[in-house]
Amino acid sequence: MFVTKTLKTLMLGGIAAAALSSAAFAQDMTLKLGHPANEDNIWHKASEKFAEEVETLTEGRIAVEVFPNETLGKEMDVINGMQLGTADMTITGESLQNWAPMAALLAIPYGYTSLEDMDAVAGGELGDEIEAQIVEKVGIRPIAYFARGPRNLTSNRAITSVEDLDGLKMRVPNVPLFLNVWQALGANPTPMAFSEVFTSLQNGTIDAQENPLALIKSANFNEVQDYVNQTQHVRSWIYLTISEMAWGRMSEEDQQAVMEAASRTQEWEREQFLAEESELQTQLEDLGMEFVEVDNAAFAAAAKEAVLNSVADEIRPQVEQLFAD
Repeated sequence: MFVTKTLKTLMLGGIAAAALSSAAFAQDMTLKLGHPANEDNIWHKASEKFAEEVETLTEGRIAVEVFPNETLGKEMDVINGMQLGTADMTITGESLQNWAPMAALLAIPYGYTSLEDMDAVAGGELGDEIEAQIVEKVGIRPIAYFARGPRNLTSNRAITSVEDLDGLKMRVPNVPLFLNVWQALGANPTPMAFSEVFTSLQNGTIDAQENPLALIKSANFNEVQDYVNQTQHVRSWIYLTISEMAWGRMSEEDQQAVMEAASRTQEWEREQFLAEESELQTQLEDLGMEFVEVDNAAFAAAAKEAVLNSVADEIRPQVEQLFAD
């Protein structure tokens, strides 16, 4: 009898301890983070890194559930969901100019000539102003930024000059600035969700698209495109963002933990990005794509007027300065 009672006591004590342990690490909040890239892309890996850091720094109070491949919705749908409270986080960039004009500065065609030039803006006072306007106008909060490799044009014919773009049917993101610039260069651009691009290239609805090498590879565009034309027309960054609704539900302690997680993720992502960029051209060449040199100075000269005419009046002075520099 004594053994039985003792065993029961130990069992009950173990259950109570387990319950207390679970309570100590119980999730107070689960953040839904949706993004457009697939599981092989650095954005997804960074999202998972962020989720790990948040769990650690909040001692399990906050969990981050990552939804790649637009499974939480297309970019604009997720942003709308963040405004309504049905989504919490996403990775987004220049598309935010649909609400916040200064977000156009994230991806000004031919605005930044190097990663260092871009970092000086993204991490400086102008970057702070951009982030503040996004919070005010969109209701989402940038908490980290990731550099992107230069955007390059892929196609099934070599493009070396502006004249070669004449009538080229190509996909662009739903960004008026991009549409206007490619129209000015002579192409026939059309906005399209990223998830639709591969099939549209495959069936000939479009003939070309433009993206950084990382997305070109992770989306397997080498299977439906022959050339990477090194236009390098946009150097840009993209934000890891959280909705103001979710942010407001956190304690100050957890807000600080999330910001620390974001800072660690930004540093980790940059290391991965630099290593990956150095390998991507070789990998795409091995997959059969041919890299083509482009007259970038001619492209920049042809694009300048369209860029200046397309940006909002409030950021035109900054854009003019970018071209002057």
